[in-house]
Amino acid sequence: MTRVLVVDDDVQIVRALEINLRARAYVVDTASDGTTALRLAADRQPDVVVLDLGLPDLDGVEVVRGLRGRTRVPILVLSARHSPDEKVKALDAGADDYVTKPFGMDELLARLGAAVRRAEPAGEGDVLVETPEFTVDLAAKKVHRGGRDVRLTPTEWHLLEVLVRNTGRLVGQRQLLQEVWGPSYGTETNYLRVYMAQLRRKLEADPSHPRHFITEPGMGYRFEK
Repeated sequence: MTRVLVVDDDVQIVRALEINLRARAYVVDTASDGTTALRLAADRQPDVVVLDLGLPDLDGVEVVRGLRGRTRVPILVLSARHSPDEKVKALDAGADDYVTKPFGMDELLARLGAAVRRAEPAGEGDVLVETPEFTVDLAAKKVHRGGRDVRLTPTEWHLLEVLVRNTGRLVGQRQLLQEVWGPSYGTETNYLRVYMAQLRRKLEADPSHPRHFITEPGMGYRFEK
C-alpha cells in the first residue's frame, strides 16, 4: 500500500485529505509543522509527500530541501502561494509538482497518483544509454557519472527518461509536460525550465553550454549522445 505523508497546519484540509486518501487505500500519516514532518519522513519512510508551504515553524521550501537531503520520493506542494516565483522556488528546491489552494480534490488525487507512478520502477525492454560524461541505465533506473550514482528526483528521472527514449528527436514542450506531469498540463513551461536546469547541473560537463540537453527555443528539447 502507498504511504502518504500530509503536512499542513489546516485541520480541515488535513481531515479532508485523510478521508479521501484512505478511501482510495492509501496509508496516511500527518504532520502540522515542518519539524514533525522531517521526523516522520525519517521514521515512516513515506512513498509520497503532500506539503503546505505556510507552516508555523519552518518555511515549506526549507522542508522540501530537508526532505531532498534524505529521500527521492515525490513531493507535491499544496499552497496558497500563487506567484510564479514561489512555484519556481519550490520546484527548484526539489518539489515535483505544485497545486494552489483552493484546490479540487479530484485534481489533487490525480496529480498525486501521477507522481507516484513516475516513481515506479521502469518496465521490461529497457536499454543502456552511454555518453562521454554519464551513463543512463533505464532498466535499473539509475544514472552513473564519474563512477558514481547521480541522485535524481522521480520527476528529474522521468523527464530524462522521456528525452533519452527519443534520442536525437525534438520533444515538444506540451508533449514533455503531458508525459511527465500528466494530461492536464500543457502550459507550465516554467516546470521544464527549472527541471532542465537541474538535469544540466547534475549531468552536463558545462551546464551553461549544454552538449546533451539541447533547447529548441519556443519548441521543446532534444537529447543528444
